[in-house]
Amino acid sequence: MAVVARVAIVAVPLLVAVVLHEVAHGVVAYGCGDPTAARAGRLTLNPLPHVDPVGTVLLPGVLLVTSLAFGSHPMFFGWAKPVPIDGRWFRRPRLDWLLVALAGPGTNLVLALASAIALGWLAGRGGPDGTHGFLWSLVGQSVVINCLLAVFNLLPVPPLDGGRVLAALLPPAMAQQLRQVERVGLLIVLLVVFNTGILQTLVRPVTDFYIGVARQVALRVAG
Repeated sequence: MAVVARVAIVAVPLLVAVVLHEVAHGVVAYGCGDPTAARAGRLTLNPLPHVDPVGTVLLPGVLLVTSLAFGSHPMFFGWAKPVPIDGRWFRRPRLDWLLVALAGPGTNLVLALASAIALGWLAGRGGPDGTHGFLWSLVGQSVVINCLLAVFNLLPVPPLDGGRVLAALLPPAMAQQLRQVERVGLLIVLLVVFNTGILQTLVRPVTDFYIGVARQVALRVAG
């Protein structure tokens, strides 16, 4: 497969996943009364305002170059620039923070489901032949990337979405203590992820579930 196609197979679903993840946060925040993201022009599907130099470009690029150079299969992931959210606008602060935090990972799980259905349809129509090979790889990678992003972001460490979910569920005093981790939380998580297999272990059953959905769709299409 050409290098351009291999890059697109990773870049397209990753960009869609991270952009829709952040837009979902902003849309739900707007619905909860916070216009901050809307006023900043972040409720747009144009990827440029959402690009984070490290999370959207540098890290995925390094992982991709590594895979191309060594023939390995790293787990691609990244992030977009977080949408600005001001909880002072929320009418029900704890519930609204919970809904906003869950919106991003929830969107990734919906995208994973849509990708799994597309993968199953392609499989039922004959699999990764010459006509469908590129799309097969694209939606297959989309399943993996969206599962990975959902699980990664639900880790219960601030500033990840899982940390915000946990803070919304804890008593105020404990939630305030948890927020103190936010400045170093992402660094700690990345160090753990890159030095252990914990993320792959957590992602595998989620990915297996969606692959199971794809198999069921394939059987129905083929039958």
